[in-house]
Amino acid sequence: MKAVTDADFEVEVLKSDKPVLVDFWAEWCGPCRMVAPILEEISKEHGDKIEIVKLDIDRNPKVPAEYGVLQIPTLNVYKDGQVVKQIMGAKPKAALLRDLAEFL
Repeated sequence: MKAVTDADFEVEVLKSDKPVLVDFWAEWCGPCRMVAPILEEISKEHGDKIEIVKLDIDRNPKVPAEYGVLQIPTLNVYKDGQVVKQIMGAKPKAALLRDLAEFL
């Protein structure tokens, strides 16, 4: 999965021509580490329909502040420059696939 930063967020996420799921995470976050391999799998299986990227909130504080990300992991789906879905907390793969069904 590709990492995005405050600097390239607009180009990589907001201006993407397909939906982008942004995983707001941090190195010290246990649930973030649990959900990462699941997102990796979903990315491999559905990468043609939805892009999945990671944004480290410790290294990139600007974007999480702009979007009111107060807990991690937070998974925001952006489409046409707007947040169209927000998923809070770590979930098993089946639950994430259900939450993302409209984009897959």
